[in-house]
Amino acid sequence: MLTVDCVIKKLGLKLVAGGDGQDRIVTGGYASDLLSNVMGKAASGNLWVTMQGHQNIIAVAALSGLAAVILAGKVMPENETIAKADKEKIPLLTTELSAYEVVGRLYELGIKGQC
Repeated sequence: MLTVDCVIKKLGLKLVAGGDGQDRIVTGGYASDLLSNVMGKAASGNLWVTMQGHQNIIAVAALSGLAAVILAGKVMPENETIAKADKEKIPLLTTELSAYEVVGRLYELGIKGQC
């Protein structure tokens, strides 16, 4: 099983906040920019790929028990988002890769989505 820290290293992601949660086990992945969709469909332990940078993403991640949030496409989180991720111990990661590329690389690592 992969941890968030392992995924960070394998994909060259940047940890922006929530470093205390890097040891979380990754159970799968989910990609969406619709918060209600993530709350209803993502499973606990999933990595979430999004292009939203506002603090509500951390609230959704915490409620859903997600392993980490990956901001794709050079999206930078707001300062409030960083503070909330640290408080909730949710790893917040960034990458210059497009969301499409991130999802493809996660899939190559064996991280699958939910049916």
